[in-house]
Amino acid sequence: MNRTPSSAAREQADAVQGAGPDSGSTLSNGLKQRHLSMIALGGVIGAGLFVGSREGIAAAGPSIVLAYAVSGALVMLIMRMLGEMAAANPASGSFSVHAERSIGSWAGFTVGWMFTALLCVAVAAEALGAADVMIQWFPGTQPWMWVLLFMVIFTGTNLAAVSNFGEFEFWFAALKVAAIGIFLVLGLLAIFGVLPGTQAPGTAHLTGDGGFLPKGVDGLMVGLLASVFAYGGLETVTIAAAESKDPVRGVASAVRTAMWRIALFYVGSMAVIVTVIPWNDSSIAKSGPYVAVLDYLKIPAAGQIMNVVILVALLSAMNANLYGSSRMAFSLTARGQGPAFLAKVSGGVPRRAVLMCSAFGFVAVLLSILWPDTVFQWLLNMVGAAVLVVWGFIAAAQLRMRRLLEREAPEKLVVKMWAFPVLTWVALAGIAAVLLLMLRDENQRLQLLFTGGFGIVLTLVGLARQRALGRAGAGATKP
Repeated sequence: MNRTPSSAAREQADAVQGAGPDSGSTLSNGLKQRHLSMIALGGVIGAGLFVGSREGIAAAGPSIVLAYAVSGALVMLIMRMLGEMAAANPASGSFSVHAERSIGSWAGFTVGWMFTALLCVAVAAEALGAADVMIQWFPGTQPWMWVLLFMVIFTGTNLAAVSNFGEFEFWFAALKVAAIGIFLVLGLLAIFGVLPGTQAPGTAHLTGDGGFLPKGVDGLMVGLLASVFAYGGLETVTIAAAESKDPVRGVASAVRTAMWRIALFYVGSMAVIVTVIPWNDSSIAKSGPYVAVLDYLKIPAAGQIMNVVILVALLSAMNANLYGSSRMAFSLTARGQGPAFLAKVSGGVPRRAVLMCSAFGFVAVLLSILWPDTVFQWLLNMVGAAVLVVWGFIAAAQLRMRRLLEREAPEKLVVKMWAFPVLTWVALAGIAAVLLLMLRDENQRLQLLFTGGFGIVLTLVGLARQRALGRAGAGATKP
């Protein structure tokens, strides 16, 4: 790291005192504890769970339960590390701020802008997914009409007070939690043969349709990859915490309950699906696993019910990603890591950053319409493995930040990583293992190469900026 002694000392002081350039003081604190609780709860239930899980089940069969449990354990470790740093140092830039303070400004620049790009592209993908649902209900309409409507609504929501974003996410999350809760209850009743018209399946579907590992270890590995990326989006709660009245309490509460949320919503629902119906049932590929189970249980209008839930999940993710990308962009620019005009705050909201992220998302949608198989696909590939890069930086930053906090401000360690540093290294090894698995698959390999190239470009720019700032600082201190 080519930091000057003065900049390193300032970063260390900021880390333990919470008085850095992005301490969140310029933003409002309009988010309430109930908002944070539901953002954390709803963030676990995304479109990846409802839609993307069918590919994982097709690849892994009943062992998808094990795949989600393993990847969930990895995510739980990442969230615990992030929670430790966020509770000690709440900041709207979250892990970008922690990486800058503990590793160097180049690290904060790289992970911050990669995460911003990831969320902006995700906004476009989710808007298109939501438009597809609406077209099923209104066949005569065009996708761009719905995309434009959704972009206008959520841009307006994010331009207003942050409490509006919190209220939207509160009710979105409440609907998702209610939906998955009802699904789990119905599934358990069916498994025990209590639901009228059903018989207890026992372990017939877990072991009788090719066994627990019908496609062997290779199938389990493919399912593991599918499950890892379904967990993306959990990081938003640590960004949102900086705009709450009690960020330390909010982050601590969200992180401490991460384990049961992951176990209940992801692992629990996968277990229900592959226990109630055969994993290779054609209805799973045709209608999706949740609709397939509800149809099997003879729940009226199951398809339409799940379409509503999927639409809510997509709109919730779109809203949250627009929020997260704008706050990360604001944090970066407020720290001198981007164009200064984005750092302006009006009414407690970084409105220019919101508009920039909205514009980027809408342009990405236009690219998907004009060049779906080239330019838009390149964008998707560039951020395809970005979440793994983010997780890697979180683990590396926590390794260094924990030592600093123990030495300088141990009272700030209100949330502690378990078995430090052993489990931090286990998490890093897990991330490396997922990256190696991606190299085995042709499509995943392409994403990894694109994301790696994007990451290298950001790193080189970040290092050049860091060296330039170091030389400028050294020149300023000369007599």
